[in-house]
Amino acid sequence: MYNELLKIGPFVIHGYGLMIAIGILAAYLSVEYRAKRNGLKHELIFNLGIWCVTGGILGAKLLYLITQLRAILADPSVLLQVSTGFVVYGGIIGGIFAGYLFTVKHKMNFLEYFDLVMPSIALAQGFGRIGCLLSGCCYGMETKGPLNLVFTHSDFAPNGVHLLPTQPISSLLNFLNFAVLVFISKRTKAHGQVAGFYLIFYSAGRFIIEFFRGDLVRGQVGNLSTSQFISVFLFLFGIAIVVVCGFKAKKIVIPDASIDNVDPTSTDDKNSTSDDN
Repeated sequence: MYNELLKIGPFVIHGYGLMIAIGILAAYLSVEYRAKRNGLKHELIFNLGIWCVTGGILGAKLLYLITQLRAILADPSVLLQVSTGFVVYGGIIGGIFAGYLFTVKHKMNFLEYFDLVMPSIALAQGFGRIGCLLSGCCYGMETKGPLNLVFTHSDFAPNGVHLLPTQPISSLLNFLNFAVLVFISKRTKAHGQVAGFYLIFYSAGRFIIEFFRGDLVRGQVGNLSTSQFISVFLFLFGIAIVVVCGFKAKKIVIPDASIDNVDPTSTDDKNSTSDDN
C-alpha cells in the first residue's frame, strides 16, 4: 500500500488523511440527514460536528501521549510529532465529552443526540481503518495462513511479511456496526440505548481484534493492551446505559386522555336541543 496517493511538488495527499476526511464528511452528512428525518435541530449539526471532531482529535492525541510516557521522558521531542500518534479510544471519549458540552450549552437533550451521532461514528471509523490499511499502521501479527496482507512500502508495518489483515477486518466490523445501529435506532424507544449498543458492539470487537494486532507500541495494562483495558469498562458502561435507559423509559406513564367518570355515550340534556320542538 502507498500512503502517498498523489504528490504535486510540495503538495501531498496521504491515504490516511484522505480516508479520515472522507469518514468525517460521511459521518456529518449521515447525521444531518437523520436529524432532519427525526425532526431534530439539524441546523446545529455542523457546529456539533466541529466540537466533536476537535474534542476527538485532542482526546486521541492525549491518550496516545499517556501511553507513551516512558518514551516521552526518554525523548521529549516525541511531543513535537503533531501529525502522528493517535489512539481511537481517546478520540471516542474526547468526542463524546465535547458533544456533551455542546448539548448543555444549547440546552439540547444529550441522550437524544448521543443516539443520533454514534452510528455515524462507526461509519467514520470504517473509513478511518481503510486509512490505516493505506498507511500500514495498526497492522496484524505475522501469519502463515491464507488470509494475509504483505506490505512493501510501509513506514509502519514490517515490509515483505505475511500479516493478519486486521485493518480491513476492523473496517468491515465498523461498517456493520453502523448498519446495525441504524436498524436498532428505528426500533428503540428509550433515548441513550443506541449509543449504549455502540459502546457494547465496538468495545467487544476491539477487545477481540487486539489479540491479533502486531504493533506492540500501543501500551500495556497488565496482560491487556491499553485499548483492551478501556474496552472492558466501556463494554460494561454500554450495558449499564442500555439497561438504565430502558428501565427509565418503562417508568414513564402516559397520561390517559379520557375524562374520568364520564360515559362517552351519554348526552348532556342541558346543552342538547330537540328537533321535536
